[in-house]
Amino acid sequence: MGAGTYGRAMSVEIVGFDPRYSDAFARLNYQWIEHYFAVEPEDRRALDHPFEYAIAPGGEIFFALLRGQVVGCVAMLPKSADRAADGDVELAKMAVHPENQGQGIGRVLLERCIRYAREQRLKRIVLTTNDMLKPALKIYHNAGFVDLPANPDTRYARGNLAMQLILGSG
Repeated sequence: MGAGTYGRAMSVEIVGFDPRYSDAFARLNYQWIEHYFAVEPEDRRALDHPFEYAIAPGGEIFFALLRGQVVGCVAMLPKSADRAADGDVELAKMAVHPENQGQGIGRVLLERCIRYAREQRLKRIVLTTNDMLKPALKIYHNAGFVDLPANPDTRYARGNLAMQLILGSG
């Protein structure tokens, strides 16, 4: 398996943002949000305009490809214009196609995000989630994320839990 390729019997390739995959980013995320919650204005802003949401401000969107098809995605968003000074990045909009859940794709995407944050010499990854999303919580906790006592992010009504992973000084 080459660099960026993961998996057991299956071969999942993790790639960075490509405008060709913008529709998949929206589709995968709308799917899980609509299944569990209601789509909110912040969701539409992010999913309908992924380049402006993540890439233009200096972030990244990773895609998991299986046999050339997008089966998962996740965004990494700078928390401030001066990432180096702030040291924080937000992990957001992680989604795996329902037919591919339970195959370790979310874990591989998360590992790539952690590596990205280290490559950028960032200090902390933060995220907002919901405590009913048990499979996602398990992936985050297994990677070393810890729950914060309060969620400072008020952009989403569904966001009842904030987590962080401290990476160190870079």
